[in-house]
Amino acid sequence: MTPFASLRVPIEAEEEMDAVDLPPDRYAKVLADLSRINGLTMAPRPTLGFLDRVRARGVGERPWRILDVGFGAGDMLARIAHWGERRGIALDLVGIDLNRKSEAVAAARLGTRARLITGDYRALAGQGWDIILSSLVTHHMTPAQRTEFLRFMEAEAARGWLVNDLHRRRLPFAGYPLLATLAWVDPIVRRDGQLSVGRSFRRAEWRAMLTDALPDTAGECSIFRSFPYRLCVERIR
Repeated sequence: MTPFASLRVPIEAEEEMDAVDLPPDRYAKVLADLSRINGLTMAPRPTLGFLDRVRARGVGERPWRILDVGFGAGDMLARIAHWGERRGIALDLVGIDLNRKSEAVAAARLGTRARLITGDYRALAGQGWDIILSSLVTHHMTPAQRTEFLRFMEAEAARGWLVNDLHRRRLPFAGYPLLATLAWVDPIVRRDGQLSVGRSFRRAEWRAMLTDALPDTAGECSIFRSFPYRLCVERIR
């Protein structure tokens, strides 16, 4: 991957951390380094801001059931748990991830603050979710998978849902390798991080995907940028 790759359309390539034969100890290091990068790039900001906007609509009397799809290292769930504690909002946190190697890493970080599941999010339909979240997940999906995921969230999230992902722009694509080098991250994180930017989407592409997946409610979804280079989609009821 080079800074001169075309970004006219999303790059089609697989990320190394998704490889099934990546040893668990190397995978754990990759997740730890990715968590550091997420902290440096303020990745939790749009998710926590979304939760504040949902809170403004009213808290209610029972714990919020929140599903995090693709929990990875569990860092986003940990930040959400802290957010709820600081605001006195009871949360029932559940994370699901396809990669079974994620569970041990996230469990060490979260303890009993969240229930972690290895499997397919579709198996959790009909379980009374208030909020469904994902971070750095949708660019890993095929177009058909993204459509299905958007429809799942729209059908299952009573209070709202959020897609927190990257913005495919030239500056973060070219500059990420420098950030990764300065942060001394695993080479997989350096290569995959740049590829993730190249695989992500722009506002017009998200609008087209929403219109296709959710023709009746796409107009009620908001697409917004979050500094430095996140492009997010939210739906609040």
